[in-house]
Amino acid sequence: MAKTKRSSNNLISTIVDGIEEVKGEEINILDLRKIEARVCDYFVICEGTSNTQVSAIVNSISKKVSKSLKDKAWGIEGMESAEWVLMDYIDVVVHVFQKHKREHYDIEGLWGDAKMLDLK
Repeated sequence: MAKTKRSSNNLISTIVDGIEEVKGEEINILDLRKIEARVCDYFVICEGTSNTQVSAIVNSISKKVSKSLKDKAWGIEGMESAEWVLMDYIDVVVHVFQKHKREHYDIEGLWGDAKMLDLK
């Protein structure tokens, strides 16, 4: 797949569009750039109400990013159970949870030093 130059902001916007298209909920964006031992620049975190919706969110994000930005995730983990799926776009990592898994792992709490970005 041919890659075009894309910014993190364009990627995040496209990811959020993909989440909203299939009614993903509780979308948060964490800016990790000021954290020294970060794994990427941004986390996009959201939740679905079932494994079916989590899978639909992941598929929607993949299609939107592929079509709009000619890019794809370097890796996708967790589709087997679809309770917590991680999509790795290198500088942006997407976490798609079912509510109970999101509460259990509390990514926002673990990365509490990160700046929470407004979706507007």
